[in-house]
Amino acid sequence: MTIRVYNTLTQKKEEFGYEDKQINIYVCGVTPYSNTHLGHARPSVVWDVIKKYLRWQGFLPFHVQNFTDIDDKIIAKANAEGKTALEISQHYATDYLESMDALGVERADLYPKVSEHMDDIIAMIRQLVENGHAYAVNGNVFYDVASFRAYGKLSNQRLDELQMGSRFDVDADKFNAMDFALWKRAKTGEPAWDSPWGQGRPGWHIECSAMSHKYLGTGFHFHGGGSDLIFPHHENEIAQSEGATGEPSARYWLHNGMLNLKHEKMSKSQGNFVTIKDVLEKHPKELLRFYILSAHYRSELEYHDSKLAEVARGWRRLNQFVRNLANRVDGLEGLTDVEELSKAEQDVLVTVSAAQRHFTQAMDDDFNAALAIGSLFDLMREVNGYLAEADSSLASNYVLKQVFDLYKSLAGDILGIVDLDTKPQTEGLTQPLMELVLELRTQLRSEQNYALADIIRTRLTELGVVIEDTSAGTRWQIQND
Repeated sequence: MTIRVYNTLTQKKEEFGYEDKQINIYVCGVTPYSNTHLGHARPSVVWDVIKKYLRWQGFLPFHVQNFTDIDDKIIAKANAEGKTALEISQHYATDYLESMDALGVERADLYPKVSEHMDDIIAMIRQLVENGHAYAVNGNVFYDVASFRAYGKLSNQRLDELQMGSRFDVDADKFNAMDFALWKRAKTGEPAWDSPWGQGRPGWHIECSAMSHKYLGTGFHFHGGGSDLIFPHHENEIAQSEGATGEPSARYWLHNGMLNLKHEKMSKSQGNFVTIKDVLEKHPKELLRFYILSAHYRSELEYHDSKLAEVARGWRRLNQFVRNLANRVDGLEGLTDVEELSKAEQDVLVTVSAAQRHFTQAMDDDFNAALAIGSLFDLMREVNGYLAEADSSLASNYVLKQVFDLYKSLAGDILGIVDLDTKPQTEGLTQPLMELVLELRTQLRSEQNYALADIIRTRLTELGVVIEDTSAGTRWQIQND
């Protein structure tokens, strides 16, 4: 098995190297000052799938994701509402976790917060000052960008290009306009902590360097986040981490594309966002995950209701297919290998094996979930014909159980795009009533009263119930399109 990932640091796909089964992952989290929106859903779903795929392949992912619970926006909202910054951040951090739970996203192993890691942050800043990469002025501490010769290597920009082409906060205390704050002196009405440079609070970038180093050390496997974080946040992280330790922080930098609303980045600060909870009130979480995974994680993705409706058609077909399989294999958990299989049954098993191989190849190629989903649709088209004609023999049940188990593992456990908990739509009176109607239709056909039998079939179709007359008998299913 060879996994290749696109490394933003080298701007090419590289073979993923590992020494043991534990895979350490750090993903930049949210600044919790407003409700959780769909822009947050994309990196969360992407890394959820990566982790589950790695685990399926026998790895042990260890995932750290921070909460930036001290920030200008949080402080401003707290002052406006007469609350503390930590009260605001805790409220919206809870909203974030609830939204991720509702989306079927597995929680990270650790959610460190800035407010709980001041000693670690201060220790790293002190190390940067001692190493000549930072300087203190009037209670502030700034990173000296010119001291780090490799600055710009992640965003693939030279220092002189950055100086000419970017705008930076004006501060007379800085040696250079590009220098960024590691520690900010205390201001009236803001939370503050004691430090060797006086009371204050951390700058934005230092928290991720300090916390990733604390929990994952140097040279951990994956650092993730949105493409909007490449510069300056992740560029500054590299400068801080390497300036303090002399070692690379992460081996592979993976960045997901933005999720846009009306061609603009979905953003709380811009006020153009749709919350996850609002979307999940109208649509199943599996559909939203399917939509997010329908494009490669590095590409841009645009959200609007019509776009969701477009992908919903394919998603419904896939889910109906899996429900039909679930109907057929219900109660077959103990079914073991079958010795004698027909040519058609053997062909299905060959197709199942090929589908798993294609799924794995897609995921091994930079976690291409969109292509992996395509392999599941290919298998569905191959198996549908067999499913329509399959009898209830032991061999047929065995084959269909292999198909279902594959979808349960790949589409359910890893991708989370099919609802494995939803019972087939045969509960209550639905099943016995349908059996009664089909029995009546069969009787009419045996009496050669085809006109009335066709009327029953037509009326059921209008109600969204599809009838299939097969060699194994008449079957029905509710059509969701």
